[in-house]
Amino acid sequence: MTGRADMRRKVGEAIFADEVGIEYGVYGAFRLRSAYQPVFAPRGRFLAAVAVEGLIEPHRAGRPVAPQIFFEGVPAADRLFVETMCRVLHLRNFRNIGLDLFFNYNPLINDDPARALAEIRLMTRHLTDFGLHPGMLVCEITEQAAGDKVLVSLAREMRRDGVRIAIDDFGTGHSTEERVALVQPDIVKIDGTWFAEFCRHAAAERFFRPLVSTLHDRGAKVLVEGVENATHLRVALDGGVDLLQGFYLARPALAGTLFDEEPLSIDRLLGRDNNVIPLFG
Repeated sequence: MTGRADMRRKVGEAIFADEVGIEYGVYGAFRLRSAYQPVFAPRGRFLAAVAVEGLIEPHRAGRPVAPQIFFEGVPAADRLFVETMCRVLHLRNFRNIGLDLFFNYNPLINDDPARALAEIRLMTRHLTDFGLHPGMLVCEITEQAAGDKVLVSLAREMRRDGVRIAIDDFGTGHSTEERVALVQPDIVKIDGTWFAEFCRHAAAERFFRPLVSTLHDRGAKVLVEGVENATHLRVALDGGVDLLQGFYLARPALAGTLFDEEPLSIDRLLGRDNNVIPLFG
């Protein structure tokens, strides 16, 4: 308990609010800000925003830094602290959006399963402090090389608390149909880089639908991330996916940006060029 209390205290001491009340974190020379990227669902001939994914936008000396570069530079001893702070920022800044929230959780950062489960339970107990409830949350498990026992335990306990589970990066190394059968996620996220390469093949539509059907048979909804052009969108829709995300539909926007809930026209998206219609304005 003392260790978790110390972590909460340290995270709290590293979080501040700007002049309009948007909270940000400070880690060394970096200022960490929450950004949210919409997740869409097909609704007839339109795409409706049904959720957002919480992402971190690091800044140093007033300039944005690529998230991958920032996270790769965090020492192993600080990774749990930084990940916890990022998750707290997403929850605290998630007011007035009114959609579901996807957030990332890497079980390799916290290698003690009991401590990881305690951390998740603590988070769900305090959701009401942020005006949220567990049914609004989707935990993206960045599984990588995490053991099956850890993944199954995390998924079971989160689901028991009402949080839905998404397996991230399907199509790459560790995310396989066997893992899906084992973890039984609510959502499977198709890796954007893998999907983009897949769409380069002439028979992409023909081979993608059976994959989606297999995942549906496992009881999972299918989300394609990294939708970057009309071809990606067409293949995903023809394949029968449930959810879509990518720059072609909407870019991440910093917390506090006005949210536009107007649905996107599929016909317009499929018939236009690669200019992104911003969902935030």
